[in-house]
Amino acid sequence: MTSSAAIRAEARPMAGRWLQLGLGVLCMVAAANIQYAWTLFVPEIQKTFGWDRAAIQVAFTIFVVVQTWLTPIEGYFIDKYGPSKVLMFGGLMTGLAWIVNSYATSLTGFYMGSIVGGIGVGCVYATCINNALKWFPDRRGLAVGLTAGGYGAGSALTILPIAKMIDAGSYAQAFFTFGLIQGSVIILAAIFVRGPAGGEVKFSSHVLQTRRDYTLKEALNTKVFWVMLLMFTCTVTGGLMAVAQLGVIAQDLGVKNFQVNLYFFAMAALPFALMLDRIMNGVSRPLFGWVSDKIGREKTMFIAFAMEGIGIVALGYFGSNPWAFVILSGIVFLAWGEVYSLFSATAADTFGSKHIGKIYGVLYCAKGLAALFVPVGNLLMQATGTWSTVLYTVAIMDLTAAVLAITALRPMLKAHHARNGVMNPVSAGH
Repeated sequence: MTSSAAIRAEARPMAGRWLQLGLGVLCMVAAANIQYAWTLFVPEIQKTFGWDRAAIQVAFTIFVVVQTWLTPIEGYFIDKYGPSKVLMFGGLMTGLAWIVNSYATSLTGFYMGSIVGGIGVGCVYATCINNALKWFPDRRGLAVGLTAGGYGAGSALTILPIAKMIDAGSYAQAFFTFGLIQGSVIILAAIFVRGPAGGEVKFSSHVLQTRRDYTLKEALNTKVFWVMLLMFTCTVTGGLMAVAQLGVIAQDLGVKNFQVNLYFFAMAALPFALMLDRIMNGVSRPLFGWVSDKIGREKTMFIAFAMEGIGIVALGYFGSNPWAFVILSGIVFLAWGEVYSLFSATAADTFGSKHIGKIYGVLYCAKGLAALFVPVGNLLMQATGTWSTVLYTVAIMDLTAAVLAITALRPMLKAHHARNGVMNPVSAGH
């Protein structure tokens, strides 16, 4: 092969993988509203049927549990049948979920819509994350961060049109119309989605990466998997608890309604902090993912988790100042969103990409486990009479994960890769 032909052959897969990444981000954006726009519909559903809001919100809990706990099964189908078929099925179910909601006249109907939506979004999320991991071994952190960021920030594009449609008429019409649009976008994109063939990927020259593809059973038999699961659970639980208590914290500190003036606009401290949450959550995933591609996953974990833990402690001390409340809550959210890019990339680096659908699927169950722990935050508040107990508990969990990243995970990964013949990051390249 001539040098010019070699360059063209190299360029085709490199260009092709960015197209695959773009299709994945597009699908994640289309699926995001199932989770993030739900809050717009709850008041309208309550007004229409007169049901208790807590009973309506059970639908959201069902969605989160189904979306997270079925991930290992969806990972099995991705590894077996490829990304296109699973993504197409996910698009069908994602669109169908809101169509079911548009016709629902009972709580059971909305609960069914949540089950369908959980299956659909789970398929979309798992497929897009896994495809990013497989196409970009050399830039896993950035690729999976951009993909996860599409889900985290995707609702920003359509939240206003949905809100306008709800305000203008029937919420059911909004469910039906956007269900069709979102499902169609994912199904059309799925036609062009594929996994990489041999020779279309290259490994990182900065991060230790295995050349062996572990099965799920083999991964579960390693200590490093369980250390990652423990750290993932600590950080996700901490983040979810902090988010759940932010409104109460703002109220107790007396800053909830304080107007933060930025000259060109003014907004109450709490909604401003929540808006900042969306922005920081979206930025953190590709940002910390990119950093981890350069300096390594464990070092990045230590920096991010320590930043979150210290930020939460600082929020407890200085949060009564409205500006400090907004800035510190922004730092906390910035350091939390990256867990979804760091742990998925680390799992693929450690266990290979062939069976990563199933392996990361089990690891991702940490989010479902964390959701079960979140009510403990309310129990702590009731038992102690103060939100600070919750904050410090969360900070301890984050700082524990930060210390484990350096003292436990880092040496374990070095030993793990040494057994597979990968001795240092430089030798990991071609």
